[in-house]
This record gives sequence, structure tokens and C-alpha cells, in this order.
Amino acid sequence: MAHVYIEDIGQHEGEEVTIKGWLHNRRSSGKIHFLILRDGTGFIQGVMSKADVGDDLFKAADHLSQETSVIVTGTARADKRAPSGYEIDVKTLEVVGESHDYPITPKEHGVDYLLDRRHLWIRSERQQAILRVRHEIINAVRDFFNARGFILADTPIFTPAACEGTTTLFPAQYFEEQTAYLTQSGQLYNEANAMALGKVYCFGPTFRAEKSKTRRHLTEFWMVEPEMAYADLNDVMDLAEDLVVSVVARVLEKRRRELTVLERDIAKLESVQKPFPRISYDEAVKTLQARGLPIEWGGDFGGPDETMLSEQYDRPVMVHRYPAAVKAFYMKPDPDRSDVALGVDVLAPEGYGEIIGGGERLADLALLLERIKAHKLPQEAFEWYLDLRRYGTVPHGGFGMGIERVVSWICKLDHLREAIPYPRMLYRLYP
Repeated sequence: MAHVYIEDIGQHEGEEVTIKGWLHNRRSSGKIHFLILRDGTGFIQGVMSKADVGDDLFKAADHLSQETSVIVTGTARADKRAPSGYEIDVKTLEVVGESHDYPITPKEHGVDYLLDRRHLWIRSERQQAILRVRHEIINAVRDFFNARGFILADTPIFTPAACEGTTTLFPAQYFEEQTAYLTQSGQLYNEANAMALGKVYCFGPTFRAEKSKTRRHLTEFWMVEPEMAYADLNDVMDLAEDLVVSVVARVLEKRRRELTVLERDIAKLESVQKPFPRISYDEAVKTLQARGLPIEWGGDFGGPDETMLSEQYDRPVMVHRYPAAVKAFYMKPDPDRSDVALGVDVLAPEGYGEIIGGGERLADLALLLERIKAHKLPQEAFEWYLDLRRYGTVPHGGFGMGIERVVSWICKLDHLREAIPYPRMLYRLYP
């Protein structure tokens, strides 16, 4: 008997198939059991009739509990009323592993209760849908850069120094009493990769030791970071815009079913088309002040500021040329105005805030040295980085895109914690 995955059931209409999975739910109506089965690729209803399977098997199925693992054989049948469009008329059922008192029942549970059982919570239909969308986003990102000739050149997770100072870094004991840090960005190494390979990206976990409790922060998250030699701020903005449009289009094309499970308003995602509005930090501050927010020129935007700005548009908005004082030491100042940096943040619509941050890097050796001193960073830790300016410096730029923030926005989640299989937050390191 052919073992068939639920997502492929439509190719086997009228055939006898075997599904290997778990019992998600069960209800009975007299002489019929309705078994909701899942196998990781989808959900399907198995209809077990007492007349078809006999008294013994029908009675045994009476006692099957939630998340019991089973192998079910039956005939695939089209049914327009079924969510997947198909059902299975069950002929045989074999129990592989029993499940007793499964802790996550169809009733409401608190978030902490569910997070303590995250290893089981991800079996639910909604969480599966989110993780499938995440998978599609990651694939779409890789395909986007690979198709454009970018080279994947991953950067170290253990680093000797920080991109932006050590205040938000996790220290790690290294050999011979050295202290290493878990990376908060691959960008500095990525700049070196770009000087070798032209157009590169790294894609991996990053770590921020911020004691933040907001719905937009995790202590461990995944980030994709492209970097381009011979690129300016406009090139960076164009690339960011193309990436976001491409990723959203891919999810709409491939994960419509998951978006339906999540009850996502598809029309909002269909609005994500080029061009994105591009406004300066100066314009953004004036807009926020006009709307009564207590922002002064020179301050960085908080969550409420980003939300207010993004709510005025039906697609992401790009805010560029922030004050140099709130940006990292490696950001290039605007040649026409040294108090602002050639950086850009991409803010997602619907109040989801920053999903991309980047800009043009400082290519001038003397000025970079000044900035390192001004930020009180140890020059010796950055000698290799300074070499990039000593040996054939060029204008270059790139950005970082947080995967969980993009997942959160596309799936319209209330909190980043559902956008990754096992979230790490201020007070959560289990499971």
C-alpha cells in the first residue's frame, strides 16, 4: 500500500492509500467515527464506519486519545466540504504509540502554559501554519539572493568584539581564559566578504542581550544580511525594496492555505508592491510631532513612533538619513550634511515596525578611526576591519533583515515568540 502524505492526497483520488501520522481530534456519531489526522504536511478527516471495519476495530477506535500516533489505510475521496478538499474512508487502523492525557486540549490555555509546552504546542494547526510560512520566507530569501548572483558567505557566531559596543552582547568563555561574544550581526565580516566576492550574504542566528520585554524582541533570532561592494544608499534601498516585494509575493503564491488558517487579510499583503514611499528622518519627525508624539529631532524612534509612521501607508515605508549620533560607528555620514548618516530603516505596515536596517558604510580610513575612538571602542579589536580601508577601499553597503519580524508581520502575529520554533526571551530558556 502506497504511503501518501496528506498534502499530496489530491493525486490519489479513488485510490487506497496509507497515512502515517497522529490523531489530532476525534468525534463520534452513532456508528461513525470522524478522525482528524495530521502527518506534518496537513490535516485530513478519516471517516470510519462500523459497517466497514467491524465491531472490534470500531470499538478500539472509541478509546483513541489526542496525539496517539496511528497508521491509517483507506480510500481517498473528494469532498468539497472538507478543508483540504478530500477525506479518507478508513478500512484499517494501527496504533503506533499511545498518548494519554495530552496537556494541550482544544480549550483555551494561557500563553505561559503553552510556551512551557512549546515542543507540543507546535503540533497545533495554527503553529504549524506559522512555521510553514517561516520556511517559505527563508526559502524565498535564499532564492532571491542566489538568483541575483550573491554568494552565501557565512560569518562567525563567536566574535572577539562587537559591531556596536559590548553592552548588548552575551559573553562566552573561550579557550585560555579568553572571552568571546555571541554575534549580534555578521555585518563587519560580511564587508570583508564583499571585498573578496563582490555581492554576498550571510544568514544565521544572532544574539542580543537586551533586557527587553516588548513583543518585537527576542534574545536569539535569525537575520539575513546582504553586503555589496561599489554600492551606495540608493542601491541598498532598491535591494531592500525588491527583497520584501519578492518574499511577500512568494508567500502569497505558495502558502495561501496557511494564510487562510491564520485568517490573514490577503488584500493587505497584495498591496505590498513597488515603489515603497521613501521619507527622510526630518520629514518623519515633523509628521510625528504634528500627530502629537513627544519626539524631538535627534531621538531614535520607539515602537509607538514606528507604528504611527507605518500606519499611514498600505505598504512598507523607508525612513532614511537618521541622526549620525544614534547610528553605529561604521555608518557613513551624508557628505552634504555631516549630522545625518546614510542609513535606512524599512518599517512594515500595520504597526509591525522595523524589519530591515542598513545603509552605506564608512569607507574612509581616517574618519573610521575617529569614529572608533569617539565610541570608545578598542582599536586593536578592529585592526582587521580597518585593513578593508587600507587595502583598496570602495563605497559599499548592505542591510540586515530579521526573519522573525517578517514572519510576525506576514502572519499578523501579536508577538515574535510564535515566529520561531523555540523562542528565547528575557525570562525564557525552556524548553
